[in-house]
Amino acid sequence: MNRPLAWLASFRLRILLRTSFLFLAVVVLMMTVTVLQEEKQRSNDNYRSGLLKTKEQIVARLLHPAGQLALLNPRWDAASAAEGRPLLLPFSAIDFDDQNKARNAIEMANCLTQFPDHGSLCIAIGNNPWAGGYLYIAGTFASGPLSAHRIGDEFLDGAHRLRVEVSLGELRWHWIAPFETLVGNATGAGEGIRGRFTGYRELTGRDYTGARPLREFRGWIWQNGQCLEKAAVDSENCRKKSFFSLRLPVETLRTAILGSRQPVWPPRDLDQYKVRIELLPPGDGAAIFSNAHPGSQPSFALDALAGLLAAGETLSIQRIDNGQETPVAQLLGRADDEAPSSPLLARLIRHLPVDSLDTPLVELTDEIATPLGNYRLQLNGDARSVNQRLAAVATRLSWFIGAMLGAIAVAWLVIETGLIRRIARLTRRTRGLSQSVHTDGGLERYELADLRGRDELGLLAGGLDELLHRVREDADREHIRAAQEKDMWHAVGHEIVSPLQSLLALHGNADDPSHRYISRMQQAIRVLYGSASPSEAFAGSQLDSAAVDLAIFLKTVAEHAGIADVRCVGIDAPLFVRADEFALEDVFSHLLRNAERYRPADTPITLSLSADERLAHVAVANRGPRIADDRLEQIFEYGVSDQPESAAEGNRGQGLFVARTYMAKMSGTIVARNTDDGVVFLLTLPRAESPSAR
Repeated sequence: MNRPLAWLASFRLRILLRTSFLFLAVVVLMMTVTVLQEEKQRSNDNYRSGLLKTKEQIVARLLHPAGQLALLNPRWDAASAAEGRPLLLPFSAIDFDDQNKARNAIEMANCLTQFPDHGSLCIAIGNNPWAGGYLYIAGTFASGPLSAHRIGDEFLDGAHRLRVEVSLGELRWHWIAPFETLVGNATGAGEGIRGRFTGYRELTGRDYTGARPLREFRGWIWQNGQCLEKAAVDSENCRKKSFFSLRLPVETLRTAILGSRQPVWPPRDLDQYKVRIELLPPGDGAAIFSNAHPGSQPSFALDALAGLLAAGETLSIQRIDNGQETPVAQLLGRADDEAPSSPLLARLIRHLPVDSLDTPLVELTDEIATPLGNYRLQLNGDARSVNQRLAAVATRLSWFIGAMLGAIAVAWLVIETGLIRRIARLTRRTRGLSQSVHTDGGLERYELADLRGRDELGLLAGGLDELLHRVREDADREHIRAAQEKDMWHAVGHEIVSPLQSLLALHGNADDPSHRYISRMQQAIRVLYGSASPSEAFAGSQLDSAAVDLAIFLKTVAEHAGIADVRCVGIDAPLFVRADEFALEDVFSHLLRNAERYRPADTPITLSLSADERLAHVAVANRGPRIADDRLEQIFEYGVSDQPESAAEGNRGQGLFVARTYMAKMSGTIVARNTDDGVVFLLTLPRAESPSAR
């Protein structure tokens, strides 16, 4: 478990840097998604509140007389205005005799159709049939000073006059109305002129001798006293703006009213009426004003409400008549020019959750009351349309997020190539160098000179490269020293073997104690001879195991160890073990010398022997200082000693190392334990059969 963790730790810096850039990129994307979700929530809320405001605005406009006019005339459009079709007013009638009242009524109802050169015209009927079947006409035109008809003159073409034509299918009505000034109409300079239009049935000729004016035909005109051109010099003969109002008695309208107690109003054929009106100058000149001239601009209609609707919104208007709803108009919101959007962003925005989006379809209703009935409004919207607009905006801004991610990628690439890759190369070489040092010591294969540089990593690589050169030099010196030590061991072994052979010949009797010690010296020389180091010699030694009576062996060791007061316990009966007698004597010799060195004066060293069915146990105990718990295993390592300058006194710290090595080769064990008053070494060896039993 520790090795994988250590291996992962070697990638810690690279993982940290790469994870940081990945985390930064993820944060940018999460921030983008969060902003999109908030914008979708805000856009959805704004859309719902905006749709409610749109409905309120539509209701407010329809409650205005101009909106009432549009509701009462749903099929009226520019073509109808050009043909002079009458409108149904939201008023019962127009007070055509009063300029201010008439002007306010038609301007408030916004029924004026605009014409070039300051011209305008409104043709309408009242919404109350009992006010009379009259056709109301009002408007403006621009002209010079008006020429009045002299009362009693049989010819009408000497004055400014209005020519009115009303048609209904094959029926035609024609009126001619000259301008006449009123008696006592003298006004001051700049106050304007007030007059009337006296209506006659239009005749084919210009002679109106005996023609009588129509009582029901009423018309008035008011010419402003100010010139239209501000720079005009002659204020009397300059062009001025005039306002006129007419009331025309149309027989078909009056017949429809008088012929029924509950007349249908407005008449079903109102759309078939066509009115043409012209203002003729004195003489045979071209008309000063005519609603047949091109360039007319109609007044407010229901179609104008479509400008208040957004894309995907619909406005339905139904007229409520006796509990039944009759469709009046169906308006669609203008289609916006679709900006290009990313399909991926559109799909992402579509799946972003919002709190208030229970259903994307929104429906708002209201009701408008008019003199001729109520109208039901139904405004439908789709909140999903905000997704398209938000996707278009997000697509336009996606380059900014892309630029941020690109900058992160470039920064990562720069650090990856300039730092992380060099760190990886340095790590691989350092790991390989560490393994080589522990195995074959092949340092010559590793060079760090190519990683040198002036930055921090280059300085580190340079320092490691210099350190590696020094390590190589030290390794070379160590190899030379080891070779010299090996040669020295060869020489020492060669010089000692010959004298030992001579001593062994002098003490050839096996019962002679000197013969025993000389044999141990020969074995020690055979173990150490030709080895590069003592630890390698002991580890590679070969032992000859045989059946040894451990009880007799311990008594012999206690008697000939040269150490006073060594006591043996539990060795009354023979106990055979598998061991090499010389190696086992070395083990107990090292243990007894250590015990003798640490025990207090006049205290014994005890050798206790015990056995079970498989193993024999020997305990070597002495009183004295205890061993630290963390050193109970460390004392068996080669070169470990608690005596300062031990090597100078001949103590190399190899006694316990030799003891554990020999015990292991004899399939035994040795451990150290602390007791209450000292230390005990516990040895175990496998039991063997007695040679006599075989």
